[in-house]
Amino acid sequence: MSRLVLLILLAAALGGGYWAFDTARRPDVHLVLPERGTAVRAVYATGVVEPESWAAVAPLESGRLVGILVEETDHVVVGDPLARLDDKEASAVIEELEARKGFLETEVRRTRELLSRSIISEKAHQQATSELREISAAIAGARARLDHLTLRAPVSGMVLRRDGEVGEVVDRGQPVFWVGAPLPLLIEAEVDEEDIPLVRRGQAVLIKADAFPGRALDGIVRRITPKGDPINKSFRVRIALPEDTPLMIGMTAETNIIIAERPDAVLVPSTAVRASSVWIVEDGRARPLPVEIGVAGQLETEVTGGLETDRPVIADPPLGIAPGDRVTVVEATGGGR
Repeated sequence: MSRLVLLILLAAALGGGYWAFDTARRPDVHLVLPERGTAVRAVYATGVVEPESWAAVAPLESGRLVGILVEETDHVVVGDPLARLDDKEASAVIEELEARKGFLETEVRRTRELLSRSIISEKAHQQATSELREISAAIAGARARLDHLTLRAPVSGMVLRRDGEVGEVVDRGQPVFWVGAPLPLLIEAEVDEEDIPLVRRGQAVLIKADAFPGRALDGIVRRITPKGDPINKSFRVRIALPEDTPLMIGMTAETNIIIAERPDAVLVPSTAVRASSVWIVEDGRARPLPVEIGVAGQLETEVTGGLETDRPVIADPPLGIAPGDRVTVVEATGGGR
């Protein structure tokens, strides 16, 4: 093989290798066309669906459940008994204290008689009277503890949930019932302290829940807690739901509180915007295009100037991309939504 042929083959190999290397290092990009639609800026938060009026019912004393008096969906009024804990020990204590009280009442009468005859001192009579007062106070306390062993409805409404069975031991403060009005409902959401200055009462809210995929539900900001949580750095926002909402108590939901809304806006994916510019492709090379930004949303951003609607942009420019970098367009779509 001649020297010339070898040089030609070597040049071809080097050229092919460079072409392969150059092609391999070109990042793939997707192009999308701007679309017209409604530009929305929203504050995102997660929350839980709850009744507007409800209360958890928990025992003030630990004990074993011996009776369940109501079931879920039953209607109750304030003070109605819901369940009973074992009261044998508490009743025995009261019986013992009552017997002691009876003895002390007799003792007080006896010392009063003896005092009237100057047989004993005033101090002895006062001692017996003091002991009677003490035992009467102990009985009152024991009766109060006995009453605590009956769980009663703190509010009127429906039994929304029961978490207890006869025979179970429940701890002090452990909820056994949830009682409240099944309607109206609200979402109690936690909003980051950085976003809370944007939130106002009466703002519309778009809601998404896993139970209803692909469906946007409505709500409205009802109340904003004046004091935030310094640990979680959030503020509680209560979002009212319409009476026909399909959401149910206890469901988790994603909320988007609408801060700004503009119809007939030019929209691009929010991922397409980098430092007030979008990236376009010309002759196989990426180039930044400065634009004016309007309403910036989580998914889409409004472009108010500097971009024609027929100019495709890179949907998500690769990290580290520089002006003039070669790119490979793998797909072009009609929009980012």
